[in-house]
Amino acid sequence: MKHAVVIGGTRGIGAGIADTLRQKGWRITATGVGADEVSRHAKLNPNDTCTQLDVRDTIAVNTFFTNMQRLDGLVNCAGILARDAEYDLETFEKVIDINLTGTMRCCLAARPLLAASGGSIVNTASMLSYFGGPLVPAYSASKGGVAQLTKALAGKWAADSIRVNAVAPGWIETEMTEALRADPARNQPILGRTPLDRWGKPAEVGALAAWLLSDEAAFVTGAVYPVDGGYSAM
Repeated sequence: MKHAVVIGGTRGIGAGIADTLRQKGWRITATGVGADEVSRHAKLNPNDTCTQLDVRDTIAVNTFFTNMQRLDGLVNCAGILARDAEYDLETFEKVIDINLTGTMRCCLAARPLLAASGGSIVNTASMLSYFGGPLVPAYSASKGGVAQLTKALAGKWAADSIRVNAVAPGWIETEMTEALRADPARNQPILGRTPLDRWGKPAEVGALAAWLLSDEAAFVTGAVYPVDGGYSAM
């Protein structure tokens, strides 16, 4: 049975990806930052290995992967945003550290295991990898960075037979977007620009991530795939 680690896999898009991989027969290790969140995920998914992990903590990240026997797939889905607050430098740095540097920490720590198994990585970019978000400059910068980091690692680690790709979600039904969906003044413009005229579901991001980790995508690396109902094409 193949083993996947889903960083940030206890909620939101990460949980959706973990669910999809589990249904396809993968063994899942899911991480989260909060004890309650991790405990809740463990109760709902008793066959998963669930653990707390702060991706800002280099020692903790390295220890987490060093203690692992085998790894076939890494999904980096830990991320935050702080709408209207990211022009504060301390907040800006925190968002970058989690979303971008945290992704790099996990990739670096997982590399030896993935090289041994011929495994692959799926990072989480965003539609804001393609255009700016005036209310979330750190989130936008971090996700642009994730997209370019994905391409750089794909080129560097191809010699180790490690494929590195990214999904770029748009407006997805998660806890992070709940307030926007509940506000007609924000919800309607979003739907008005989305050709498919609806919000996406975490499982729809999961389906793409699962394909990218599979042998069917064996000749795919360095790619960033939008999952946004056409929003970024308009």
